[in-house]
Amino acid sequence: MTTSMGRRSFVGAACRLTGAIALPALGQAPARYPSRPITLVVPFAPGGSVDQAGRAVADRLSKVLGQPVLVENKAGAGGAIGSAYVAKAPPDGHTLIVASQSTHVVNPAVSASLPYDAVNDFAPITLIDRLANVLLVNPALPVKNFAEFLKYVKANPGKLNYASSGKGSVAHLSMELLKAKLGVFITHIPYRGAGPALNDLLGGQVHMTWNNLSSNLSMIEDGRLRALAAASPIRVPQLPGVPTFEELKLPDLNLTSWSGLAAPARTPEPIVAQLYEAMRTVLRDPQTQEAWRKRGAMVPENVKPAEYRQEIQQRIQFYRGIAKAHNIVLE
Repeated sequence: MTTSMGRRSFVGAACRLTGAIALPALGQAPARYPSRPITLVVPFAPGGSVDQAGRAVADRLSKVLGQPVLVENKAGAGGAIGSAYVAKAPPDGHTLIVASQSTHVVNPAVSASLPYDAVNDFAPITLIDRLANVLLVNPALPVKNFAEFLKYVKANPGKLNYASSGKGSVAHLSMELLKAKLGVFITHIPYRGAGPALNDLLGGQVHMTWNNLSSNLSMIEDGRLRALAAASPIRVPQLPGVPTFEELKLPDLNLTSWSGLAAPARTPEPIVAQLYEAMRTVLRDPQTQEAWRKRGAMVPENVKPAEYRQEIQQRIQFYRGIAKAHNIVLE
């Protein structure tokens, strides 16, 4: 699914897309930026949706900026290690981060202490993608749709469980909100990461989970998992029979996940502006849009740096409210 992009031109640069290989370089860059290769930090291990977003955008940004953009995975502590590294990096635009809901929304919402400030230590640039979140069940569970799911859960109080990637994760907070909205009880089984949680869901050791579509699309398509509802602005094109939470009268749950680009705080505004314009060029490219669709991601709307910062702040408050209501705190 793609979202219409705004048609803005670069200041002092002619931009005409001629395909992914011929993405134009920015002209007249302020302060000769970039003057050397850029390090794009992914604060998670290779293979997940945040890593996919970083690697998908790095090569495309390289072509626009005229310097290599090199992905470096700095995993650990739920993304806190890589985030703190970028927060302390020189604010010259040569060290960037793939920010995510986990690092820049959920961590500050549930953690009593972090080695970085998700709002004040970074200069948000724009979104890389949006990802639909889906409520997933093992196909062995005798439900074909959300209505049957709700009926079954209410008929089996305390007998069902859900997996999450860990206490205080997006899945944990979202499922607790879902339980509260539906008035049902489902036991939380926290795992050390989304991978182990998914493995046990596939194996039938747990009944359900909440995860982004990009990480699970192939398993839904081949029938190993069943999607019952999606958090998405419209129905996911790959899952036309799956309603959104908005359609199910659960609008508070209808929040996409996202990955975004950010720099250390105090990065000069002209560099932030140049990176924003470079991302607009990348995201307008039809080949980029097709690549995003294939991995189950949405091309985001035109989110300016100030708008991105505001969304981060609003979502922190939203998830902080859920965490407080359910006494979810990470020390």
